[in-house]
Amino acid sequence: MLFRQLFDRESSTYTYLIADPLNKTAMLVDPVLEQVERDLQLLKELELSLRYCLETHIHADHITSTGKLRAITGCSSVIPAGAKVVGADRFIADGETLQLGAISIEAIATPGHTDSHVAYRINGVSGAAPKELRVLTGDALFIRGCGRTDFQGGDAGTLYDSVTQRLFTLPEETLVYPGHDYRGCTVSTIGEEKRWNPRFVGRDRYSFIELMTSLKLENPKKMMEAVPANQNCGNVLFVS
Repeated sequence: MLFRQLFDRESSTYTYLIADPLNKTAMLVDPVLEQVERDLQLLKELELSLRYCLETHIHADHITSTGKLRAITGCSSVIPAGAKVVGADRFIADGETLQLGAISIEAIATPGHTDSHVAYRINGVSGAAPKELRVLTGDALFIRGCGRTDFQGGDAGTLYDSVTQRLFTLPEETLVYPGHDYRGCTVSTIGEEKRWNPRFVGRDRYSFIELMTSLKLENPKKMMEAVPANQNCGNVLFVS
């Protein structure tokens, strides 16, 4: 499996490129509009054909490049089931999988940051050694943190359940690749986060809700333009 972690400095967003090097098909997870040329250049250099653009959720801090990439490459847009999005090619529900050559990508419903959020568990090409397990956690679980829960249908109790009952039950050696990082961290493991993530360690559901309610964070700067654009697959020209 070919795997790349790409970074957008303005929004501190990670985009992930996953590809089967044998049949040269690829997908991008959480692509950012301002990074279209970077991503297209990388696909060209690696001689890859973009088949899917996946979103973990409807983002409030950046506009997705899915619409532009679909217009250029003909790829399909894949959105979490339940998201209020117009023009998506597919809505993916909990437990459903996408196949990219020999690579399997499974959706894990992880609501709480927003009301329609999924993580993606990636199993490497069959027969590869070593076979690393990866999970792209979006904004449900960060490295030593988690996403906020105070807008877009977010709910702190639901997020606590998603992380502790869905993500923390994955094998501890599973590599954790988050949707954002603000301190320069790139990867963790499920085992590390269970032991060291201060949002969850030593907290029950009630105390987690108390913590998240007390944060009083400012809204993302691009929220008013990003949310409606992302509800239209990033097609900003058609957003009123």
